[in-house]
Amino acid sequence: MSNQGKFKRELSLSDLTWIGFGAIFGSGWLFAASHVSAIAGPAGILSWVMGGIAVLLLGFVYCELGASVPRAGGVVRYPVYSHGPLMGYLLGSITLIAYSSLIAIEVEAARQYATAWWPSLTQEESTLPTLSGWLFQFCLLCLFFILNYWSIRTFAQSNTIITIFKFFVPTITIIVLLSHLKPANFSVGGFAPSGIFGIESAISVGGVIFAYLGLTPIVSVASEAKNPQRTIPIALILSVVLSTIVYVLLQVAFLGSIPTNMLENGWAGIDKQFSLPFKDIAAVLGLNWLVFFIVSDAIISPSGTGNIYMSTTPRVVYGWARSGTLFKVFTKVEQKSGIPRPAVWLSFILSVFWTLPFPSWESLISVVSAALVLSYAFAPISAAAFRHNAPDLPRPFRLKGMAILCPLSFIIASLIVYWSGWKTISWLLGSQIVMFIVYLFFKKWVPTEKVSFTQQIKSSWWLVFYYATMMIASYLGLFGGIGVLKHPWDIIFVAILSLISYYWGTYTSLPKAIFDDDEVETNESNPIHEHLVG
Repeated sequence: MSNQGKFKRELSLSDLTWIGFGAIFGSGWLFAASHVSAIAGPAGILSWVMGGIAVLLLGFVYCELGASVPRAGGVVRYPVYSHGPLMGYLLGSITLIAYSSLIAIEVEAARQYATAWWPSLTQEESTLPTLSGWLFQFCLLCLFFILNYWSIRTFAQSNTIITIFKFFVPTITIIVLLSHLKPANFSVGGFAPSGIFGIESAISVGGVIFAYLGLTPIVSVASEAKNPQRTIPIALILSVVLSTIVYVLLQVAFLGSIPTNMLENGWAGIDKQFSLPFKDIAAVLGLNWLVFFIVSDAIISPSGTGNIYMSTTPRVVYGWARSGTLFKVFTKVEQKSGIPRPAVWLSFILSVFWTLPFPSWESLISVVSAALVLSYAFAPISAAAFRHNAPDLPRPFRLKGMAILCPLSFIIASLIVYWSGWKTISWLLGSQIVMFIVYLFFKKWVPTEKVSFTQQIKSSWWLVFYYATMMIASYLGLFGGIGVLKHPWDIIFVAILSLISYYWGTYTSLPKAIFDDDEVETNESNPIHEHLVG
């Protein structure tokens, strides 16, 4: 008898919603407000609105995918089902970078705010950790590891408690700071002192899109959700809408509560004056009791998000291994707990690693943002491909207007990647092209049982084209490039190459989608499971 365990369906709608909101609402609100203000001024409000719309569009796509094919680590398995193992290999690596580095950035955020109470955690006049600061981060990572090693229920219960507190403190902060609102602040230097360039930059390098990207944890635990066909779409939409409202109100509160005399030189450099924005503004206003709550939340809030991604990342590792392009040991699920424990170990090790080359929140934000967006970006192509190569797939949530929404969401995701800048794009996308070449070199060892090697290559050339042309656009563009491609031609160029890649990817997918299934311990009947494997 096999000792392979099964996933346990124990997560309710409220669990999923809190997972989504908790994943979205991490360190972003604690740092991004001042960065966005410095880059875009009052127009940073528009950056938050645009970011919310972009993520909601991607969320609608994941509603269809998550409801129709609920799988652990679905974010890396959908491309395998639609385009073959090579796609899973490439996107598995980029998603693992994104998720594991996000765990690291959250503990770094917690440490930076904890410095307000324990100054010895951070080097003087720096955001870099001391040895004791790094050990503080390491201890948090160990705690996340323990919470996620034993059972999904232990994780869900701890996450619900943490997320309720995470929601309470920002709400109080909004109410209090709005009572100190100074309307004159919104006209200092003009509403958009840096124009559209500032609004766009704030979305990526300012931390807006990073703050929003918490959708896939809901999808990644789909095999452990009760009635996933109903609960996943509702939880996805609720978490994005709720987060957008809170983020916009926080930005308005921060912009409006700064003493106007501190803005004599405009918004540039405001992130240096308020490096810990809400803690610093509360201190300036003499609200010491609010400082206490914000610092408390600043330690708990990122820790809660890091805990969520310590749960999500092992499911991504599991999903990647199920594609056949990662070591089979990572498909093992412990029998009693239903936890993929080898994958939990790998996630823990990688999260510790990322704290070494990128020791602060600011140094890691561009990498995490670009990698996260890339991990999301290909869902619209898989969803559109399934309409062609899996037309009979039951779709409890069927996305209307897919012909418009999917290419539009892919264009928006591409623009966000472009805005992250040449320094990040060059190595992130360049490494993906190198991995493609490595896959070709080791073709004797790649999985070809279900999809021939020739078909895998045919279904993936569009991705190489996309990566290469995005690198060209970034190098020629204004965001860290040589500046030859001016605005708005850079936006038009990225949109055109995105459309070419989208339709190429959609119509060179597998002739017929190839699905597998998770072993799930449940008493629920699942007609979709019966359709896919029956």
